[in-house]
Amino acid sequence: MTSSEAQDLARRMTALGLYKYGGVSLGHCCEIAGMHKSDFVRFLGQNGVSVFHFDSEEEFDEELANAEAARSDRA
Repeated sequence: MTSSEAQDLARRMTALGLYKYGGVSLGHCCEIAGMHKSDFVRFLGQNGVSVFHFDSEEEFDEELANAEAARSDRA
């Protein structure tokens, strides 16, 4: 691994940790990581970190129902 690759990895992992444990926004972590939002979201997923946060199962069910309704409206 080159020095540049190590620095890139360190930035990405720092951003991942800040997002997961530090409550830092997705947008700010993308800036820290030097990545586009879609790439950073993919990176989070590859490392077992979800961008979805629900306070309860009820909140999840409500969001799922809203998404299904919106999908039906487009069909």
